[in-house]
Amino acid sequence: MAQDHPRPLREHLEELRWRLLACVLALILGAGISVAFFRQVIGTLLIPAQRQLSGAGTPIFTEVGELLGVTVKVGLLGGIILALPMITYQIVRFIAPGLTQKEKRWFLAMIPATFLCFLAGIGFAYFILLPPVLRFLLTFGADVATPMIRIGNYINVVATMLFWMGLVFETPLIMFVLARMGVVSPKTFSSGRRFAIVLAFALGAVITPTFDPINQTLVAIPLILLYELGIWLAKLGHHKE
Repeated sequence: MAQDHPRPLREHLEELRWRLLACVLALILGAGISVAFFRQVIGTLLIPAQRQLSGAGTPIFTEVGELLGVTVKVGLLGGIILALPMITYQIVRFIAPGLTQKEKRWFLAMIPATFLCFLAGIGFAYFILLPPVLRFLLTFGADVATPMIRIGNYINVVATMLFWMGLVFETPLIMFVLARMGVVSPKTFSSGRRFAIVLAFALGAVITPTFDPINQTLVAIPLILLYELGIWLAKLGHHKE
C-alpha cells in the first residue's frame, strides 16, 4: 500500500502544533476531572497505608500551601492517566503518513494497549508494591518515634511509584515498536538480557524509597519478566515484516 504524498515542512509543523494543543487540552481536562474528585482520589491513595500514617488514620500538613501543592500533583497524575489514550492517538496520527496501511493498523491497535499497560503498572504498584513498602517505612522504628506523615511527602512517594511503574510497564510495547520499525532486532534484545537484569535492579533501587532488597526485588522481577515478554513481542513483530 502506497504511503501518503510528501508535504511541505510548514504543513507538518502546523499539524504538530494542533496535535500538541489537543494533547494539552486532554491533559487539562483529565486534571480537572481528577481535581473535581480530589477527596475520592486522596482516599484511594491512602488505602495502601491502612491506618499507619497517624493516630487518626490520616496524614497531616504543616505548610500553608502544602495541600494546594498536593492537589496540583494529584490533578497532574490523574490528567496524565486520563489523557494517555488521546496523547497516544495524536502521536500515532502524526507519524501515520509515513506508514503503510498495515503499519497504521498495528499502531492504532497500540492506543488501547498503551493505556492498558499503563493501568497494569499502576495496579501492580498500588496492590502489590505499595502495601509492603509503606508498611516497612511507617513501622520501622515505631517504638522510637510516632509517625506523623505529611500529606505532601506521602503523595510524593505514592505518586512517584505509581507513575514510574505505569511507565516501565510500557517496556514490551516499546520493544515491539522498535522491532516492528526495524530499529532494534530481537537478537539485539536477547543479547542485552544481562544488562536488562542489572538495569531492572537499578531501577528497583531508584523507584522504591526503601533500601531493603526485598522491596527492590518486588520491582526488579516484574521488570525482568516484562523484558522477556518484550523479546517475545519483538520476535512476533519482526517476523511479520
